[in-house]
Amino acid sequence: MTARHYRVAAIPGDGIGPEVVGAARAVVDAAGATFGFTIEWQELIVGGAAIDRYGRAIRDDDLAACRAADAVLLGAVGGPRWDDPGAAVRPEQALFAMRGGLGLYANLRPVTVDAPLVDASPLRRERLDGVDLLILRELTGGLYFGKPSEERVTDGGREAIDTLVYTEGEIRRLVRLGFEMARGRRRHVTSVDKANVLATSRLWRKVVEETRVDFPDVTVDHRLVDAAAMLLIQRPADFDVIVTENLFGDILSDEASVLAGSLGMLPSASLGARMTAVGHFGLYEPIHGSAPDIAGQGKANPIGTIRSAAMLLRWSLGEREAADAVERAVSGALADGHGTVDLGRGDDTGAMTTAIIGRLPGQVVVVGQAARAGR
Repeated sequence: MTARHYRVAAIPGDGIGPEVVGAARAVVDAAGATFGFTIEWQELIVGGAAIDRYGRAIRDDDLAACRAADAVLLGAVGGPRWDDPGAAVRPEQALFAMRGGLGLYANLRPVTVDAPLVDASPLRRERLDGVDLLILRELTGGLYFGKPSEERVTDGGREAIDTLVYTEGEIRRLVRLGFEMARGRRRHVTSVDKANVLATSRLWRKVVEETRVDFPDVTVDHRLVDAAAMLLIQRPADFDVIVTENLFGDILSDEASVLAGSLGMLPSASLGARMTAVGHFGLYEPIHGSAPDIAGQGKANPIGTIRSAAMLLRWSLGEREAADAVERAVSGALADGHGTVDLGRGDDTGAMTTAIIGRLPGQVVVVGQAARAGR
């Protein structure tokens, strides 16, 4: 039987990015050996590393390579050495270029709590029971993209302006995707806005109400962002699918990471309208940053990136069986006591990766003199 073959652009980026992307690639390749597919990885230099080498955060050729691939796997970009707020070129410009240039309008961040790690969360155990939520963040509109966005000098001194703009179409495509996702889950959508203050939020709420007519089997509630932030800590299990705009989604998804006990645990997918032969084209990355303070020390938690790779397998490559196996392998390794320092456990990045690969079907990993077969 001919193996299925895919092309994936791999962007290690900066800080711990190369370590966690390397771990995820190893897991995906191991899964491919079991489930009958191969990945052609094209590694690209993007972010701070690209600024150092090329003088820009991402080149047009690299963006084209991402566009030609079946999916993109990203580690993290940025770090203190490129943090000058007055710099004309910054690593984060690569993220905006990819989101806009690849048409990625929806960021999906699933949040679950692994039973062995309940005590790693600062929340009480009873508040974490049943937590399984999905945040859909609109990715290409709002404050991050509005114009004008600038600092200027006036007679009264310096002032800065950012512009918050949303079109009906930008809102509707994200909201509709949220409703579709909810149908495959617990059929409940929470729309988060600031409709008591912002005109864009009032438009957002109108579009949600118009869209819900097409999804009579899905229940809907509206929450102001400040109330949603409180409830995400007080009653996180009440949420199923959250749909919200760019800035609110950025903040709430990072807040939700505390439920899982560590930023290193959580994956994300950024999807657009383009379809591959077997699914959605997308960019997949952990939600954490580049963590330059621990780069190169073996302390990086690869689980968020490995789980992002599992989402890549499922959503962009259609390899659902392999995706399920990777997720089970992660859960199995955690249940057996493996984990990195951020989880209060003793594995380095490589040992954590080896433990996960060893729990994939058909894999045998040698640890010292002992061999252990995957379950």
